[in-house]
Parts: sequence; C-alpha cells; structure tokens
Amino acid sequence: MNETNGRLKPLKFALNLKTVLWGGEKIAAFKGLALPAGRTIGESWEVSGLTGHESVVTCGDDAGLTLRQLITRHRGRLVGNHIYRRYGNEFPLLVKFIDARDRLSVQVHPGDELAMERHGCSGKDEMWYIIEADPHATLVAGSNTPLSREQLLATLDGKRLESVLKRYPTAAGDCFYLPAGTLHSIGAGNLLLEIQQASDITYRVWDYDRRDGNGQPRQLHTRLALDAIDYNRLDADCRRYYERSADVATLCDGDYFTARRLMLDGSRAIDISMPADSFLIIINIGGNATINADSTQTTLAQGETLLVPAEASHLTAIGTATLITAHC
Repeated sequence: MNETNGRLKPLKFALNLKTVLWGGEKIAAFKGLALPAGRTIGESWEVSGLTGHESVVTCGDDAGLTLRQLITRHRGRLVGNHIYRRYGNEFPLLVKFIDARDRLSVQVHPGDELAMERHGCSGKDEMWYIIEADPHATLVAGSNTPLSREQLLATLDGKRLESVLKRYPTAAGDCFYLPAGTLHSIGAGNLLLEIQQASDITYRVWDYDRRDGNGQPRQLHTRLALDAIDYNRLDADCRRYYERSADVATLCDGDYFTARRLMLDGSRAIDISMPADSFLIIINIGGNATINADSTQTTLAQGETLLVPAEASHLTAIGTATLITAHC
C-alpha cells in the first residue's frame, strides 16, 4: 500500500488531456510537455472521479488504480469520514487546467436539485483562477443588467445575447466564483485553473453560429438552460477579492469547496493546515515546490497536482512557487 508509518502517502495521477475545438498550446508549454506538432489541448483533468474520465495513480502499490477504486479501497482514510458518508465512492471535486485559444460557448450549469432530477448527479458550482491572460483577454460571467426569463429568451431569439453579457478583462491572479445557474464563457487567450463540483453537465446557450469538425452547427440546449439559470443573481459580480500580497490567502469558501493560494518565496517552509476530516488537493501553478506530509517528501513541479489523504497530520511546503489548495 502507498503508506508511510501507517499513513497513506500523497498521490500523483497520470496525464488526462482533452482535445477540444477551442483548445490551444499553452497547457503543453505550462506543463513542459513535448506533444506532436499541431496537437492542441483544451483541458487537462488533474483530479477526476467522473466515469470515463477518472484519474489514475502513477506510483506505489496503488499504481494503476482509478480514483474511484482508491476510494473503494481506503474510504475515509483517503477522503475523510464525513465526506465518505456523504458521497460514498464518488469523489466530490473536479480540478482542471483550461486553455482557451478560442472563446468557449456561452453556457450554464444546473444546480443540485435540477441536476439530480434530470441527470442523477450533482450540480456545478465552479471557481476560475487566471494563470495567464493574453492582452485584451476577457471572460463572461452573468449579465450586465437584471433579466427575466422572457427578456433573456428575447435576446436569444434576436441573436442579441452578447449585448447583455457582463464581460470582465482578465489578468494573471484574477479569481472568479460562478455558482450554478450563472451564464458564463471563457474568452480567447486565457489559461486558467478550474475547481468545481464533480459534474460534467453543461447546457450550451449560444455558440456564435460555430460549426463542429464535420461542418455541422454545434448543438444548443436553450430550453434546458432557461430552466437552469438563476435569474435572481444573473447580474451579480462574480469576481473574488483577496489579499494578493499575502503568503496565504483565501480565494473562496463556499458550500462545496474551499480554495486558498499559497506564495512560497524559497526562504522558509510554510505550514499547510490540513482541513478537518477532508482530503487536500495541492496544485502548483508556478515554480517548484516540495511538499512534506508527515515523513514523506514529494516534489511538485509547475503544472503538477497532488492529492493529500485526509489522514495526513503535519503538512509543510517549501520552494519558490505559487500553490492553490482545495478541499471540501
């Protein structure tokens, strides 16, 4: 077993790259990957328990096991007892890097109640942290004015949706929290980290009349989306404000996950507080770090992600790096 002194060791997972219509070349450069010429990557799924897209352990006695198999084997030791009681063998979060060479469709995700009713799964709250942004890059989150269902439908029928969308300029370090029911779209030129509930349910509202690889219009889910939109907060500000100069800063602390940013300057080790009865995900978005979990040392290069089991007790990080942590 992947254990030291009776405790489970931190885990790394195999690459899980996704080629999509709007993907680019930034993820490969960011992770230091040598890929075939012309291959583009839209997403790198760092930690996933979703069926068909599961993360696979790369080392130790658990090598080759999927995340779901790991939870089945280790239960609360891995994810936390209260999390195991709530979610069973389903891992509750999904972590991705996203590279938008082209803009993504305008879309919305359903909340828990609607997602369970329609699809038998959780809804999708999500957070975006901008790692790199080209000059003039933007993203969409919500509308620039309050809208009713009827008013929004009228903009769609008249192909005027873009005129009512709230567009934000983006720069490295910007952070956004998008509850389920928020209209959104990642604009071209953004490389970002996404932390979200473990759901892949997306309703595409508008896609700029783009065609797929076969020349066909991309499918829209307009009627489904209209039911999923939260009209009470459609024009809410989705930006997250935090102390950017702090060594440790809370990015969000929501109903489904908490995310923090840690800045390591190489001068000293920083203690990382393990959450009560929960796993901890650590993502390196810049530089190099060493993570010490009890008596186990793990190097974490830029673009790598680590899953620290819930039973870990003492955790520190040292290096020159920017880390993002997430837990339930």
